[in-house]
Amino acid sequence: MNLITQQETSIVDPTPGTTADTKITLAEIHGLGPVKLIDTAGFDEQGGLGEKKRGKSLNTLKECDLVLLVIDPSTHEFETENQIINETMELGKQLIIVYNLFRPYDISLIDDIKTLVSSLPAFPMIILSAVDHEFRQNLLLTIIDYYIPRNFKAPLLPFVEEGEFYILNIPMDEETPPGRYLRPQAMAEEYITRNWAFPVSYRMNLTKARSGDPAERERWNNFIGSFIRKPKAVITDSQAMDIMKDWVSLDLALTTFSIMMINYMSRGRLKEFVDGVRVINSLVAGDHILIAEACNHSRIAEDIGTVQIPNHLKKLRPGVIVDHAFGRELFNGSEILNYKLVVHCGGCMISNQQMAARLRNLNATGIPITNYGIFLSYIQGERTLDRVVKPWTLE
Repeated sequence: MNLITQQETSIVDPTPGTTADTKITLAEIHGLGPVKLIDTAGFDEQGGLGEKKRGKSLNTLKECDLVLLVIDPSTHEFETENQIINETMELGKQLIIVYNLFRPYDISLIDDIKTLVSSLPAFPMIILSAVDHEFRQNLLLTIIDYYIPRNFKAPLLPFVEEGEFYILNIPMDEETPPGRYLRPQAMAEEYITRNWAFPVSYRMNLTKARSGDPAERERWNNFIGSFIRKPKAVITDSQAMDIMKDWVSLDLALTTFSIMMINYMSRGRLKEFVDGVRVINSLVAGDHILIAEACNHSRIAEDIGTVQIPNHLKKLRPGVIVDHAFGRELFNGSEILNYKLVVHCGGCMISNQQMAARLRNLNATGIPITNYGIFLSYIQGERTLDRVVKPWTLE
């Protein structure tokens, strides 16, 4: 606290339990703006008073956006650190590890700590001495580099223009829930309408299209030809990319719902997913790939995450091992280190903060990530990948 504020905001003393209550102060951090800094009591004090302090600190975790977990490398027991990390991850908060050196040689202990607290490698870290003001700038730069403000949002479809038509290609199959669109489809329709443009839904029969049924292609051509003014773009289900890359003329923009969602949920970090997909070229037999899907829908028939993408991966790179993570939990720490690539869904069933936490963890470990829509476009060729990311000003 004092290192950031450059003054004695909190009382500091080597005696355990010195910080008896939560200390709050306001500050202005250049590059971030006005912030509220909260210094909590420690988690490791015993007895009834210690329990009260822990309760107050846990409540503070729920209120904050970024947690700086300060670790003394000379510590021998890390139950407290594990508890804070677990609580932080469960709440979807951003976390930076701060190793505070009391003695210069304590830096040699950090590697051992990472083996004792398996989740540490998943988070960005900084090494400093909190009583040395020369470390202040590096700490602030670390915060600015890794922290993503929660009020920043990327537009859902930044290329939408007022008064233009946009086609939503929605092939309904056995997994399509009755009575409603899936969330990405509904969000796209609402966004286009809200921005004074015209969403038009089209249901493609993928089975007939893939079989080469000329009637299905004619139905599409008649649909496109029915517009008095040519539509601006087609947003399609990712699994239809093998058909749409050929059926959608080059004068129409083309992208997918999954690409739309991952760009939105990651707050505009689509390039990371595009860069990640090319790791596929270097995969070899025995490499592990994790397919991460944020929802727990009932999976039947040719499910995209459990059937289609694994089949494509095994065909492209024989011998790779495909694992899955379903729901809102994603492997952290030493577990995630087993993977050469993560293939992520659109992320429509988790929050922006949870998606940011996943990206931070993967960035910290150096594991590349890509997306369903990016992957299914990439396997159709580089030209198709270029085409689907072009509406997002990426090539």
